[in-house]
Amino acid sequence: MKLAAMDAIDSLMPYLLHLVVLYVSVVVIYLLYEYKSSDGGATPNLPPGRKGLPYIGETLDYVLASRWGTPEKFITDRTTKYSPDVFRTSLLGEDMAIFCGAAGNKFLFSGQNKYVTSWWPDSIKKALMDPASVDNSSKEESTKLRAYLPPFLKPESLQHYIPVMDIMAKEHLDQHWFPYNEVQVFPLSKKYTFALACRLFMSVTDPEEIENFAKPFALATAGLISVPIDLPGTTFNSAVKAGRQIRQQLLALITKKKNELLEKRKTVASDLVDSMLMDGMTEVEIGNKIVGFFIASHDTTSTAITFLVSYLSDHPDVYSRVLEEQMEVVRCKVGGEPLRWEDIQKMKYTWCVACEVMRLAPPANGSFREAISDFTYAGYTIPKGWKAFWTVHSTNKNPKYFPDPERFDPSRFEGDGPAPYTFVPFGGGPRMCPGKEYARLEILTFIHNLVVRLKWVKSNPKEKISYIPSPIPEEGLPIKIQPLPN
Repeated sequence: MKLAAMDAIDSLMPYLLHLVVLYVSVVVIYLLYEYKSSDGGATPNLPPGRKGLPYIGETLDYVLASRWGTPEKFITDRTTKYSPDVFRTSLLGEDMAIFCGAAGNKFLFSGQNKYVTSWWPDSIKKALMDPASVDNSSKEESTKLRAYLPPFLKPESLQHYIPVMDIMAKEHLDQHWFPYNEVQVFPLSKKYTFALACRLFMSVTDPEEIENFAKPFALATAGLISVPIDLPGTTFNSAVKAGRQIRQQLLALITKKKNELLEKRKTVASDLVDSMLMDGMTEVEIGNKIVGFFIASHDTTSTAITFLVSYLSDHPDVYSRVLEEQMEVVRCKVGGEPLRWEDIQKMKYTWCVACEVMRLAPPANGSFREAISDFTYAGYTIPKGWKAFWTVHSTNKNPKYFPDPERFDPSRFEGDGPAPYTFVPFGGGPRMCPGKEYARLEILTFIHNLVVRLKWVKSNPKEKISYIPSPIPEEGLPIKIQPLPN
């Protein structure tokens, strides 16, 4: 027996030796990686920080902080340890400088195309854009994307959308809320905002056709910030497959609309797709941009609506003021007349509440940039090719900008509101999101219809919130609802 055991050990020795060599090699590689990541490397004036594990970097730390419902902890831990202005890390396989505070936000917003350009992670480009057509220059693609939004989002255009938003909100509530005693707010708000985007961007109104777009879109967006490993079973692999399906569906729809334009000789665009076709864009280009518009307008507004419902439930005094403001709007309407532009302008307090909700539960974390040349910020060098990231989590709960930051206080946004670049859910300065007003109208129109027709309480007041990467109530925010008396 002993002899057999000794023979077995001897047979394993070559493998054990290989394992030891592998272990030592990994340790040495990691130590060298950490040394190069430290301030003692070849470029001593890089921002302080660490890159974490090879390739993975600190992505896992960021994801875990988000999953635990404290995404700001990833930022505050590092600003405390390294620098309140800028620190280095590695996310999504990229060297990255995280710009912090109002000054950091202002620098990146005003430095567009001078120091930095727009940049999208590979996971977004590979999952949602046509690989054969996507422009390698994020700067050019972003410029094109924004160029088509201003006409669509001019005040004279937006005024026409308000009655449509109002009617669709009423229909949505009648169909998906009123027949039930309990509903889940998060999936229903996503359903509403997606249907509205389909209607306004593409003139798609058929519920079955909308659902055929919505299902793969949900799979694709789930993989946007995942590690871009395209292997069966991974989140990214599912996102790539779903993205391919979305592009095929969009290509068919855009081609159909193009043929209709030619046959009917239309000269006035009825939606965003028509407008881009009339400007001579190819079907593939339009498909890429429509996907971008959906990302910007759908997930963020549905998240804002969900948490607005949540906070109104938690704060009856605020709810009462919002209800009174909205009922005043109703009293000025005649015979079921839909909402108009002037009605939205009366909802000042409700928008203050929405802003405070977005401060505490931001629908978007921030945005990426890429350094187009070496530059210096706060005494540190940011090398060309490095990625930069501005994040709401460096200001939204920072007591320097918002005293007693965990307290829910809509009055922070009354009058002149917060200092510039401290509250940036839509970016800021020259890089202000052109869809800000569209989002404001969509949120206020829906909340108006909700508060004047229903009252509600949370089914689970202690429901947990995860950030993936936006805040998501783990149970979908179930609420018990009752119609308000007429």
